[in-house]
Amino acid sequence: MKIIVPMAGRGSRLRPHSLTTPKPLIAVAGTPIVHQLVHEIAKVVEQPITAIGFILGDPAFFGADVEASLTSLAEELGAKPYLFRQEEPLGTGHAIMCAKELLDGPAVVAYADTLIRADLILDPNADGVIWVKQVENPEAFGVVELDNENRIVNLIEKPQTFLSDLAVIGIYYFKEIGRLKNALSQVVSKQLKKGEEYQINEGILMMMKEGAVFKPGEVEAWMDCGNPTATIQTNSEMLAYKYAEEEALIDPSARIENSTLIPPCFIGAKAVIEDSILGPGVSIGSNTKISNCTLKNSLIQNNSRIKNLVSEKAMIGNHVHYNGNHTFVSIGDYSELQ
Repeated sequence: MKIIVPMAGRGSRLRPHSLTTPKPLIAVAGTPIVHQLVHEIAKVVEQPITAIGFILGDPAFFGADVEASLTSLAEELGAKPYLFRQEEPLGTGHAIMCAKELLDGPAVVAYADTLIRADLILDPNADGVIWVKQVENPEAFGVVELDNENRIVNLIEKPQTFLSDLAVIGIYYFKEIGRLKNALSQVVSKQLKKGEEYQINEGILMMMKEGAVFKPGEVEAWMDCGNPTATIQTNSEMLAYKYAEEEALIDPSARIENSTLIPPCFIGAKAVIEDSILGPGVSIGSNTKISNCTLKNSLIQNNSRIKNLVSEKAMIGNHVHYNGNHTFVSIGDYSELQ
């Protein structure tokens, strides 16, 4: 089994946090988004992962440190790492074709902007599986349309009239991804009009016309990391899952003095917590110092110094110095607010 991870986007909705750190590498509940996603897929597909291909963007942004992190991620799972570049933002289908040398045999394609909890059951009678989640506002998503035999017969982007409430979450299984490669080869050969992109849906719909059978898969939880508010919520939800699974969340090297932790909380290596009340739903990165703060549902990254903050919703980046008190805080890397 191979995993293909398109992650070349700049994550503009998550700014300022994605200005210096690619969104998939931002830590949520103590671990980078893409690391959690890939580990979850590897855990539940119940097949050995032989190769993982990451499609990256501009080398000036997705640099050597990103490459090292992703290489290590693949090797942790016993898989061979492959790094590809999408030099132009020409859509999801174009991104997948940047990894064309990996496009044969069984594969999972997963977009690195969400986190899941799921049993990714691979239907042996289907040519592909598209994982979905029931949503209250399907007009804001891409959705699948099913026939009476529970087969996917159409993919519709943000339908204005109700067709389905099963939203596509961005994880796909292909029994033979070479069929998608052949379809997308035809798609990307077409001339784009202004504002258009090559999309994975075009390739999947072409496969359906040629007789491929796609079934829906459902996930237990689908958590968005698209903007600061959603990412804070996802951090709290992931902490709750990890706490329920009895995962160790407090590093032994952390120093906690005259403080109360209300679980679940993540405290990274060599963090210092003093004279504070944290939790539930709080993540503190490595080498960060928290002083005289009361925090709930908050996500603070590495090497920061935070004083006198009382907040029920904060997202603070790396190397931040903050001293103050606000209801909601969203501060990117290398910022200072006194």
